[in-house]
Amino acid sequence: MEMRWVEAFLAVAEELHFGRAADRLHMAQSPLSQTIKKLERYAGAQLFERTTRAVTLTSAGHAFLPHARRIVAEADLALSATRAGPGRVYGRVRLGFSGALNHLTLPPLTRALRTRHPDVALNLVDRVTTEDAVEEIEQGALDVAFIGLPAPGTLPHRVVTVEELGAVVPSDHPFADRAEIGLPELAEHDWVLMPGQSALRAVILNSCQHNGFRPRVAQEIKDPYVVLSLVAGGLGVSLAPTCIRPIMPAGAVWIPLRGEPPLLRSALLWHPGRVSEAVGALLEVAEDVLPTPG
Repeated sequence: MEMRWVEAFLAVAEELHFGRAADRLHMAQSPLSQTIKKLERYAGAQLFERTTRAVTLTSAGHAFLPHARRIVAEADLALSATRAGPGRVYGRVRLGFSGALNHLTLPPLTRALRTRHPDVALNLVDRVTTEDAVEEIEQGALDVAFIGLPAPGTLPHRVVTVEELGAVVPSDHPFADRAEIGLPELAEHDWVLMPGQSALRAVILNSCQHNGFRPRVAQEIKDPYVVLSLVAGGLGVSLAPTCIRPIMPAGAVWIPLRGEPPLLRSALLWHPGRVSEAVGALLEVAEDVLPTPG
């Protein structure tokens, strides 16, 4: 497969018009069509549906598109790396994060990485739970991810935050004006939690069990901020770490738990066999800006 075939495919896929794609590539439309046909024969699948009025991607074309973009991007990075001077780091890092739970940890890391290593391209992937992160790093779909602990598997990680959990209730809830809440007081309420093997969910379930009850889960939502929004909408209660307190949605309040509250430990996770120069640079920057607590 030739690089010019991939570039031709991307031009047509993004323009969805052979004439505009040909202009973009500074070539005639007929050679472009022949190039796409060569790629389709090589791939053994039709990549575009062509009519007199429209050009659309087939299912095979949609499947090929993200890989084509990655091929071209990696080729550009490879050329940049060969021209790099001493001490400059080039490469790409795919970094997973959960969303609102990382609103205090992600910005300083990305800012410092861009400042120290401007030639490292960062691909951010959101709504990644701990279970997602472990699977995607093992499969090579992610390089590094923010996770909560405990995490399945044996991949290396480094703790970056330790936070107390507090109760989250609707602002019109009878407990909303309380200075603190005992966790057992929430035993008879509906709960809104993240699904699957989310570390936050695991910590919440373990803490509830330790306090003598299993929460009655009314809604499961992957986005941690939407969990809070559903609490604000009166669909249940939940627990959230202290980092969430400053960004609570209107209609929900965060209240400390009485006694020794459960702790959520967050970490950075990576694969020891895939630490490229760019990944190593990110992990080194993270040690400076997100040191291990205590």
